[in-house]
Amino acid sequence: MQKRTRLTPVLATLTLFAGSAALAQTSPAPDTDATSATVPPSPASSPGTETPTPSGFLHDAGLYFTAPLRWGGTEWAWFGGALAVIAGSHHYDTQVYNHFTKGLTPTQIQNIKSDDLQDALPSVAIFLGTWGFAALTNDPSGHREAWSMFEAATLSTVNTYALKYIIRREGPYQTSDPNEWFKSGGKSFPSEHATASFAIGTVLAEAGSDDYRWLRRVLGYGLGIGTSYLRLKHNQHWLSDTVAGGSIGIASAQFTLNHEYRNQESRFALVPVQGGAMLTYHVELP
Repeated sequence: MQKRTRLTPVLATLTLFAGSAALAQTSPAPDTDATSATVPPSPASSPGTETPTPSGFLHDAGLYFTAPLRWGGTEWAWFGGALAVIAGSHHYDTQVYNHFTKGLTPTQIQNIKSDDLQDALPSVAIFLGTWGFAALTNDPSGHREAWSMFEAATLSTVNTYALKYIIRREGPYQTSDPNEWFKSGGKSFPSEHATASFAIGTVLAEAGSDDYRWLRRVLGYGLGIGTSYLRLKHNQHWLSDTVAGGSIGIASAQFTLNHEYRNQESRFALVPVQGGAMLTYHVELP
């Protein structure tokens, strides 16, 4: 019973920290081009402007990690729903684990090959394919899409590794108990493979032209689902690890496709303090 009660502080930690995953950014802002959300404009794109609005990856990272400051009721409802789905999937962790390890001895389970690199290859292939095709055809929208994939995957992966460090959950290759939280050496929650694949896949699914939207969504979301399945099959993660990773990845991708806060005045600055300097981030809230 004691282990069951550990789920409460875990979800509380997730609520406080994973809020920075920008789960509020669930759709692109109205009347915006989703594919151009995150590409740093070149100096030539703002003729006559001597001090352009801060942009690029560092600027977007600041908006990403301060997103909860701008949440309203709808955004918190989306976030609460994501937590509910993650908690619900936790209920089935043992059943999914038993499905993939049925008939295996403990030694055989521990010796299941992880295939970390192999499981990441589909996501890498989608990203490199998008970037390569854009370079080959000199397509600006393709370059924007590839950049959005890179940004979404990078920001969401940073978030995922921070959560791993805080929550320290043991994976199914370490224990048969899905409630081993805050353990030394634990790094199962969330799944970084699921996070990155859903981040890249969601950009593929929702960016670009609507001409092949159905195909984009099949390939994009199929990438995330397929990668998550492989992580479960290779006994590297619990079901709830992949669900949490998928939630962060999808939310991060939607953030990169959202223009809502792109034009707000925001900036990083170094402020002198006694004995050194402090990096600060400023944003004007609505």
